[in-house]
Amino acid sequence: MEFEIIAEARELQGKGASRRLRREGKVPGILYGAHKDPIAITVDHNELWKKLAHEAFYSHVLTLRMGDSSERVVLKDLQRHPFQMQVLHLDLQRVAEDELITMRVPLHFLNEAASSAVKNQGAVISHLSSDLEIECLPRDLPEFIAVDLQHVEVGTILHASDLTLPEGVRITALVHHGEDAAIVSVHLQRGATSDEGAEGGQA
Repeated sequence: MEFEIIAEARELQGKGASRRLRREGKVPGILYGAHKDPIAITVDHNELWKKLAHEAFYSHVLTLRMGDSSERVVLKDLQRHPFQMQVLHLDLQRVAEDELITMRVPLHFLNEAASSAVKNQGAVISHLSSDLEIECLPRDLPEFIAVDLQHVEVGTILHASDLTLPEGVRITALVHHGEDAAIVSVHLQRGATSDEGAEGGQA
């Protein structure tokens, strides 16, 4: 899937100028990175809102068009109104094809209902994280990271180091800080016992 953002450079900045832009249906933003000067930009709010409905938009390399030029960018930050359906500001980062980028990508949990722990033992699988921060080259940026739960057992705790990552992708906390976060835990519902536990109680 490819996403394109149409933007315009903006000269006026500050809170007052940003409020006027929002009243006109525009979203103020900033474009930075790739060893170039930052540029203040605006994008159309409704067009941006439509793209935000796609999960992949948040973890894709996007095409930013400004006039006759285009750049490859990623969405680095998004400020939403606390209770209205409105985007207040966005940050876009230019990407260079030969430089690592750091992004948060969603986790997709697969085969949960098909796992024997759920089907045969009535286990509950708790998702302890919904996304992970990774680093990779732009060409290796995955849309999501799959977490296969088909063969998990009661008592299993999956950590970041247990995940199968696409080629060229590394988990930043694991690589740079040695932090191996728990991703999934598999446990029985409160008051339930496994088959072995039930048999042990009857012996």
